[in-house]
Amino acid sequence: MKKLSIKILFLLFLSQFVYGQISPGDLSNAHKNLEGMSNCTKCHALGEKVENNKCLDCHTEINNTIKNSSGIHGSKETKSKECFECHSEHFGRDFKVIKFDKDKFNHSKTKFELTGKHSSVKCEDCHNSKFISDKKLKSKKKTYLGLNKSCNSCHTDFHQGTLASNVCTDCHNTEKWRPASKFLHDKTKFKLVGAHKNVDCEKCHAKSQKDGKEFQKFSGIKFKQCVDCHTDIHKGKFGNKCEDCHSAESFKNVKNIKSFDHSKTNFELVGKHQNVTCNKCHKNGVSAKISYKNCSDCHVDFHKGEFLKEGKTKDCSVCHNENGFSPSQFTIENHEQSKFKLTGGHFATPCNDCHLVDSKWKFKFQDRKCEVCHKNIHKTSLNFTKGIVKDCESCHITEKWNEIKFEHEKTNFTLVGKHVTVKCSDCHFTDKNLKHEFVAVSQNCENCHADNHGGQFVNDYKNNCAKCHTSESWKVENFDHSITRFVIDGAHQKVKCFECHKNFEKDGKKIIKYKFEDITCKSCHT
Repeated sequence: MKKLSIKILFLLFLSQFVYGQISPGDLSNAHKNLEGMSNCTKCHALGEKVENNKCLDCHTEINNTIKNSSGIHGSKETKSKECFECHSEHFGRDFKVIKFDKDKFNHSKTKFELTGKHSSVKCEDCHNSKFISDKKLKSKKKTYLGLNKSCNSCHTDFHQGTLASNVCTDCHNTEKWRPASKFLHDKTKFKLVGAHKNVDCEKCHAKSQKDGKEFQKFSGIKFKQCVDCHTDIHKGKFGNKCEDCHSAESFKNVKNIKSFDHSKTNFELVGKHQNVTCNKCHKNGVSAKISYKNCSDCHVDFHKGEFLKEGKTKDCSVCHNENGFSPSQFTIENHEQSKFKLTGGHFATPCNDCHLVDSKWKFKFQDRKCEVCHKNIHKTSLNFTKGIVKDCESCHITEKWNEIKFEHEKTNFTLVGKHVTVKCSDCHFTDKNLKHEFVAVSQNCENCHADNHGGQFVNDYKNNCAKCHTSESWKVENFDHSITRFVIDGAHQKVKCFECHKNFEKDGKKIIKYKFEDITCKSCHT
């Protein structure tokens, strides 16, 4: 046993002696785990120098840059070198294997030349972990590897993915982000010609907020037709080919004026109007807006404006036509077509009682409301200028005031189902004094009914209860799960509603949850 121990000690001493003879020195701290004769072949071929492929077997991040021809190691100059030419070893634990002077480094060798504002940026502003995607490199305390050359890898994408991520340099340079000095609108599908050249960019490319950040839209803007940007003052009467009459140089320059068909406008030329020259009406050019709704816009008003107070287009046509101002064409039959039909007791009233006032003829009455002559028991509960109730005759007749003829189905709220049995007063009488309210009553279901869903189905400030319920019964009869974002099929058809739509508490009330933000499988299944 004693002899065996002596042999082991001798072999250990001999191995250390032999290693000391072939090793030129200690490895650096970075490679100290490779000390020992058993590890030599991890870097060296037997009896040969260090081979690049053995270095790159461990330093995969460097190997990737060489394969991708990126960075300093991927440059043509560095590829031709051996690793040990720049990174020596066996010079002791504290020896720096990487000799790198960032202040003298020629960045253009990395195929990313520092120009413009990039030349004044500190190295560590770019070379830090927040811009590195590779997990291995990201964990290093200090490295100059792992960056890519795409602008979005360091800079926030102002366009938020609406433009291709690899074309920043098509519009911008490194000197200044704004304005986009390299951008040429002529290279787009919409070349700027005529007056379009003077339009401020933001008129078409409006700024807004998207995902909480300032955003300016450049892609996806409609431009094929003029009406995509411009309001069609002709309201489609002349079609969508604006260029048939107009050019981009100026909207006011109208082409082919002699062949223009005036009948396509809102004012067809008939009678004596056919003999009037264009400039008599279009004094400021044919493109300028002119008033034409009232005859008095061009003609001296014999009635001194009494027919123009409401600005109706056929003010004179009730009594006159384009063939001549006199004689008047107005008859009893015409009166029936007016805004005040003679019916019931009104029909027996002499014309002079209404139209000859203080020895002067008056035909246009500014106020034709019944309450001018009759007491209005409804006061302000009805708005006669809006909705189906335009005047007292919407509900009453001139033969008998107490006879009501109002039909609820003519309103925007037809009474069907259980609403038919509801008393009028339940909705339209607001207090014990029987104060009437008609137009002020909201049509929203929640105005009368409680919202048991806690606002889950509110859209544009109201619920659309009719998607699920009917006025016949509050039970869910109309709901069709197939039109939702989550179609029920397969094994889901056997799942009971309450297993997915569970109760949650809101404002102290238990509410069934129907609307989910997340409908992916993982939201329900582990």
